[in-house]
Amino acid sequence: MREDDCIVLGIESTAHTFGVGIVKSDGEILSNAKSEYIPVKGGIHPREAAQHHSKVAVEVLKKAFFEAKISPSDLSAIAFSAGPGLGPCLRTGATVARALSLKLKKPLILVNHCVAHVEIGKLTTHSKDPLIVYVSGANTMVIAYSGGRYRVFGETLDIALGNMLDTFAREVGLGHPGTPKVEELAKRGREYISLPYVVKGQDVSYSGLLTEALKRYRELGREKIHDLCYSLIETAYGMLAEVTERALAHTEKKELLLTGGVVRSKRFQEMFNEVAKEHGAIMKVVPYEYAGDNGAMIAWTGILCYKHGLFAPVEQSFIKPDWRIDEVDIPWMH
Repeated sequence: MREDDCIVLGIESTAHTFGVGIVKSDGEILSNAKSEYIPVKGGIHPREAAQHHSKVAVEVLKKAFFEAKISPSDLSAIAFSAGPGLGPCLRTGATVARALSLKLKKPLILVNHCVAHVEIGKLTTHSKDPLIVYVSGANTMVIAYSGGRYRVFGETLDIALGNMLDTFAREVGLGHPGTPKVEELAKRGREYISLPYVVKGQDVSYSGLLTEALKRYRELGREKIHDLCYSLIETAYGMLAEVTERALAHTEKKELLLTGGVVRSKRFQEMFNEVAKEHGAIMKVVPYEYAGDNGAMIAWTGILCYKHGLFAPVEQSFIKPDWRIDEVDIPWMH
């Protein structure tokens, strides 16, 4: 098989999702199988999530190969999400990937989870050099490529936007997943309740907003839940929109790419489309299927790494729970 005809299998296991994707070098996604761990109560329990991943790994792998209509011997390499993420979950995915690599005698590729969200967004929306707003349960960043790496032009100083909304939803009894439920209630909100709007330079802070929103819920009660959800959504999204607007003005990018699970939100898309239009940029949104964590994004980023010979020996394939996006060299953008 020629290098430009490679096929890579990608394993995603940073948090609640165990995903396996298989992608060809021309960007064709052959399969994207997954299984999600949903906690009975509370947030994600890392050990329980890792146990879930271990239980479903074989089943999800089989499904991915079945959908792709290929055999394991057709693969060129095995990629896995090495970080950032929850240690026990990352270790489970890494173990599966190493076992496949050794069994099939295929090279191993370490993929940064955040880079993968960016690259699947670019692939599926045909973006070339966008300003990227990456918002998920665990990450909130405004990113652009410059000088060989993706640079962070703004991020959360504490909790991520998705985590904040999920925690609020959980605490007020809305359940999981929180963001769509908060947004649904927000549509019926009419009165804006004053909440902390915290932007520090190019960064945002959501912990104080969460604390105050929960305090106001306890004070105002259930009858004000629609107004409170409306106020929370408008404040949280508005903070990030302000930071994004300044980053667009600074970078002068002509594309604004939204990626990550939270960007499925219609209100989020409306607000950021206004930001893009004001700066003469085109907003693009990653397709719904690839917005949340998935194996296809790891496989596609694995393809990009494969073409540049970015392999890791099994004995050096360590997970990196705190691996930042701006620590990763991006040779395919040169």
